[in-house]
Amino acid sequence: SNSWIGPFTQNYMNKVNYDMWQGPAPAKPFNRNRFHYNWHWNWDYGNGDMGNQGVHEMDVARWGLGVKIPSKVSAVGGHMMFDDDQQTPNTLMSVFEFPNADSGGDKKKILQFEVRHWMTNPEESLGSRENLTNTYMTSAANIVGNIFYGSKGYMLKDVSGWQTYMGKERKTGESGTGEGNHYQNFIDAIRANDQGILTAPIEEGFYSCVLIHLANISYRLGRTLHIDTEKIQVINDEEANRMFTREYRKPYVLPEKI
Repeated sequence: SNSWIGPFTQNYMNKVNYDMWQGPAPAKPFNRNRFHYNWHWNWDYGNGDMGNQGVHEMDVARWGLGVKIPSKVSAVGGHMMFDDDQQTPNTLMSVFEFPNADSGGDKKKILQFEVRHWMTNPEESLGSRENLTNTYMTSAANIVGNIFYGSKGYMLKDVSGWQTYMGKERKTGESGTGEGNHYQNFIDAIRANDQGILTAPIEEGFYSCVLIHLANISYRLGRTLHIDTEKIQVINDEEANRMFTREYRKPYVLPEKI
């Protein structure tokens, strides 16, 4: 409603249809702390940093492990340090278990995902300003990337390269660099009307998003989720399953059948 517009917000509202911007979310008065980039930190519009920067790293982690839907998800965390109205956690530890019939022991794969607020520890001191080669992507004081642990060593993966460290001595092993132009690849597939050109199927984005939503649901409900990997539903937990969707504000609704 334009009745919410005051002098402070007028410049924003001259350029943005605020009702359309809110879409299916509940209609609320304009607040610049929920607008522009800050929408990420409000449940009505976003899903925290796990779904912001985190989705890129989640994609890499799934790619490396070769997994899709987890059988078990548990997440704990909170909104630390600040007394403000942001809703999503800025510190979050999530653990995902995946079936792995070919493995030994408990026959599972584990993916651990962490959102760390502000300054964080640079693993192996590789994220320090003095040594930024073959490390995580570093943004301000934050360290971003993936570590893959194996039986013979481990590998660090950042935005454009990877480095292995072998054995108990952590000797430098194989490494590599390279970036793909995902934007151009997407445009090329559209122009050719050929999904086969894509470097990854569209569905891969869906699987990464499922993990993000499941972790947030676990965090918000305060309990572990057990997943039916075929139906993609939480077992014996209707409250969790209801959080897979939302009540859409008209007219921004999705048809039940397409």
